Amino acid sequence: MTKRIAIVEDEAAIRENYADVLRNQGYQVQTYANRETATQAFLLHLPHLVILDISLEQEYDGGFTLCQWLRSLSKTLPIIFLTARDNDFDTVSGLRIGADDYLTKDISLPHLSARIAALFRREDALKQPQTEDHLLNAGALTIDSQRMTILWQQQAIDLTITEFWMVYALAKHIGHVKSREQLMKESKIYVDDSTITSHIKRIRKKFLKVDQHFDCIETVYGMGYRWNLPQADHT
Repeated sequence: MTKRIAIVEDEAAIRENYADVLRNQGYQVQTYANRETATQAFLLHLPHLVILDISLEQEYDGGFTLCQWLRSLSKTLPIIFLTARDNDFDTVSGLRIGADDYLTKDISLPHLSARIAALFRREDALKQPQTEDHLLNAGALTIDSQRMTILWQQQAIDLTITEFWMVYALAKHIGHVKSREQLMKESKIYVDDSTITSHIKRIRKKFLKVDQHFDCIETVYGMGYRWNLPQADHT
């Protein structure tokens, strides 16, 4: 079945550039310039994935509003913010209201395509039966690399794709320091150091919501990060 992607972007040249690239990759693509026309279309038929800008014509935060509405319709619809707004506040806001990924417009088209494909793989994997060979257990942590899910103390941690691969990269080599460059490579992202730091902060907060004593991600200053087992798990 051909996957249908919707692009909601008010700059026509950017919108059609993305659409052309994705159509050439075999996707069906519908484009919308504002929240109103997108909403009318989505009420009739939801796509398989949505790419959103935040500012939509006269609505400075129209993309945020549309994302919240879409998430109320579907808990599993993949949603990607693709925006020029690269500050931490907007990034955290976008992920908090339910986006699966938050990308800035300086991302290359091959990398955007890879992130879209990763979201579709995750969606397909969630429909498959769980198998033991895809499970990684480290103390209270359980990672299913096929379904791209993470449990801490048997409770699900709601991570974006980027955050998932960062945790996986750290946890599969307990106690080994991963540099920011290594984390970028394994998470398939290419950003500056401050963005990696922001991702780590958000990951910690998500684990702390489940376990207020969580302290497994250690910052090794000047080198990177590593995953340590809690002291109780060493004995």
